[in-house]
Amino acid sequence: MPSVAIGDVSIQVAISNISAVKLSEKPSSGELTFDVGAKLEEKERKSGRVTVSFALTVGTKPNVAKFGIEGLTTLVGKDSDIEKLLEIDPETRIPIMLYSVYQRLFMALFLVSTLLETPYPPPNLFHSSKQPPPKVEISTAEAGAAPAQTVGEAKKESMGAK
Repeated sequence: MPSVAIGDVSIQVAISNISAVKLSEKPSSGELTFDVGAKLEEKERKSGRVTVSFALTVGTKPNVAKFGIEGLTTLVGKDSDIEKLLEIDPETRIPIMLYSVYQRLFMALFLVSTLLETPYPPPNLFHSSKQPPPKVEISTAEAGAAPAQTVGEAKKESMGAK
């Protein structure tokens, strides 16, 4: 995927895996919400470059569909600018860079949900007050290290399992 620039930082997103399952037909009435889980793990840090792996799960309530998408994000720019994007947004409690990553992933989620004929997550998923807050787990690249910072609880279930 082409990169996108946020200020002086270039964000490159490479998808390695997409999964989707249609669990049932869309209910005829009632409000549909999306439950989001994200795991971010810093893989590599060099001067002017940070690589972060991501795993995003998006499920519907009631259970209509479940999506999973994994890959790598590379942030390139000044170290101080990269650090700002890695900071946690105090209002939403998710890393600022995740907004831009999700915008790149939305196109793939929209396409897959259209093919399955299921509702798709909204493009403003992390900004919507109608959605439950996302569960985000963040860890550093240090081998064997405990997560440096955890926001909420990470989803421990695999795609399709409960």
